[in-house]
This record gives sequence, structure tokens and C-alpha cells, in this order.
Amino acid sequence: MALDAKISFLGQTERKCADTLTKNDLEKIMQIISDVLEGFEINERERVGEEQTDDLLDSFLSALRVQGRSEKTIARYAYIIGKFSSFVNISTRKINVYHIRNWLANEKKRGVADSTLESNRQVLSSYFGWLFRESLIEKNPMVNAGAIKVPKKQKKTYSEVDFEKLNQSCKTIRDRAIINFLASTGCRVSEMTSLNRDEVDLKSLECVVHGKGNKERTVYMDAVTGMLITIYLNRRSDDSEALFVGKGAKRLQPGGVRNMLKHLGEAAEIDHVHPHKFRRTLATELTRHGMPIQEVASILGHEKLDTTMKYVVLNKDDVKTAYRRYA
Repeated sequence: MALDAKISFLGQTERKCADTLTKNDLEKIMQIISDVLEGFEINERERVGEEQTDDLLDSFLSALRVQGRSEKTIARYAYIIGKFSSFVNISTRKINVYHIRNWLANEKKRGVADSTLESNRQVLSSYFGWLFRESLIEKNPMVNAGAIKVPKKQKKTYSEVDFEKLNQSCKTIRDRAIINFLASTGCRVSEMTSLNRDEVDLKSLECVVHGKGNKERTVYMDAVTGMLITIYLNRRSDDSEALFVGKGAKRLQPGGVRNMLKHLGEAAEIDHVHPHKFRRTLATELTRHGMPIQEVASILGHEKLDTTMKYVVLNKDDVKTAYRRYA
């Protein structure tokens, strides 16, 4: 019930704020509220005369946990499905394709990007597809809900000059250690912030991280990163087990890293500085230097090569050179 209450609260808050806040401000506020609610257990008051929420969503979320999906992914699915359910306000078993289209159209009218709409559609497709396969609904309403076309944008990576600017903009050894760690390991920001000091082998320059679905993999760092982390740890006087800490020696959270990188980007005059861009840059550089795509996928923690290929940014000059070599 606590999860349903949080979903209901977030959905109602977003709808009430949608007309008074810009899209960017709304997304920031909703993320902050969502993060704050993680530390609370809340329950929604029962309302007389209202039909109780059906238990299909709980069953679906339980199935995701059994499959080993991360709690972050499960929370995202719950939030999106909860928003949709609040909008249509009918039993899940009565939902048809028109309800799906109406909700997506309403989201688009509110200014939600096509890429986000397609992501939301995929979540609903997973949900109703599972319900249908489990014989919990008679028809899958997503069968005729076609995919939303999303313009393909050329992904960008950090250049050597960008990376040097970021390094020079760092005001602390911790921040330098962080950006170099992200750049050399290709870790997800959540993987990095969950690391403890004793989990990093600074002699062999490697560590084991827990990725999506709590799957372990070994990542590697360069000598510069190892040196920066060593200096950073030697200067610390706290007894926190976390590899990277923030104010009050508390474990640094992904949001804190994103905020730090945003300020670094502004100081270095580089647009769109965020953690995931380091993963894309590493994948691209390793591929350019001849590393087999299967090994790149292993370093990034991808099960499917198609996912890794989406990370690789092909340079036109590289493609031209390869063509001249093999044609």
C-alpha cells in the first residue's frame, strides 16, 4: 500500500503543478520529491465509496523483482503505470487501446518529449504484455498501439580538450578523482557511488561493481585515476566506508554527482555534462582503438551488443578511413 500511496501522491502532485511550472522545473521538482519520499513510509487514506485499487500492478512488480530487475527500474515502472492508471481511472481489466492513446496524446499536449512518450509506451507494453501472458486480462490493449517515432540525434562524446577543461575546472581532488574514475571505468554513476573503499584495488587498478540486476562485473582504471583516488583517500579523516563522500562525510549520491558535473560544465563552458556521457565516450574510444565490441559490452555491463552499439559514436573521418582501407 505504501508504494501505491507514493505513486498516487507523485501523480497528483505532477498534475497540479503542470500548468504553473515549466517542463524542466517540473521534472527537477518531481525528481527531488521522489528522492525525498524514498526515506518515508506513507499510506493513502481509504475513501468511502471508491473502488479499491486492483492488485495487478503489485503482481507485475513482484514478477520484476523475481526477474532480478533493479529497485530503481521497478520504481520507474510503478511510477509510470501509476500515472497512467490515475489518468484513466478505471479497472485495469477494462482498459483498451483508446485509453492508451488518449493518455499519450494528453502527455504530448503537456509538452512531454517524443522520446519520453516512447519510453512510457514501452513500459505500458511490458505491463499489459505480462498481464496477457499470465491470463490476467483477456486482451492486450497495446497490440495496436504503435511505436512513437523518435528523431535520432547524434550523440556526443567528450573530446580530449573537453576532458582537460573539466579537470582544470575541478576545485577539489575528490572531483578530479570522480571524473577520471567515470572516464576510465565507464561505470554507471549509481555503481560508482555504491562502492566502498575496500572494494577498490589500487594496486591492480580494478574493482568489482554491482550493475543492473545486482550483476557483478570487473572494471578497470588507468594509473592517473588510481593516483588521484589514493591522494583523495589519504587526505580524508572520516571513517566512512564509502569511496566518495559529500558533506558530513555521508556517502555521495548520484544526484550529488550530477549536480557537481553540471557546475563543472558551466565553469568549463561545456554543454550537457553528465555521467552517462563518460560511458559513451569510453565505448567510442575503445572501439576506435580496435577493441572487439563484445569486450566493450562486457566492460559496460551490457547483455546485448545492440545496446553497446548505441553507445558508440562513429566519426565520419574514421568511417571514411575504414572504407578506403577495406574497399
